[in-house]
Amino acid sequence: MGLIARDRELIKRCLHHEPGAWNDFVDRFLGLVYHVVQHTADMRSYPLRPEDKEDVAAQVLVKIVEHDYAALRTFRGKSSLASYLTVIARRTCVNELAHRLQAKEKEGHKAKEDIADEKPQHKPRPALDTLEEVGKLLKKLPSRERAVVRLFYLEGRSYEEISTELNIPVNSIGAILARARKKLRGED
Repeated sequence: MGLIARDRELIKRCLHHEPGAWNDFVDRFLGLVYHVVQHTADMRSYPLRPEDKEDVAAQVLVKIVEHDYAALRTFRGKSSLASYLTVIARRTCVNELAHRLQAKEKEGHKAKEDIADEKPQHKPRPALDTLEEVGKLLKKLPSRERAVVRLFYLEGRSYEEISTELNIPVNSIGAILARARKKLRGED
């Protein structure tokens, strides 16, 4: 399947820096990026916390916009835009996970040297490795926040889709997700 007209127009709008074009692009493909990042991490048995997933997804978006949308400029339309972006997201994620793994290994070697008599000053947070743990954490949230988090992170829905489904203003979804993240981290 090749490039559809809707995506061709979206690329054109981004390349011409039309107002709102990047927001439309992000609304359309952010769910895909999150899904690819999570799937890639899962396939490599690399646990990602929600904030790590956001960081890697942000790296993918940076890769798309860097050098004045070079990634979109080089797209030839021989596949769907979603397929093309999946490849970019997967490659970026693999590179980012490899970088993080190297950093962890370096920290581990340094930590072994520095440990001596030091005791950890805080308990490490448990990784969100299973759906059961995620479910338990989600139950701590009020129903509206829980629904937004479920739709965004677990189902990969865009802000617009969540807004429509839950009848919530689009511009409030980011704030709801931020509050939910704080609560899940125990910062609130």
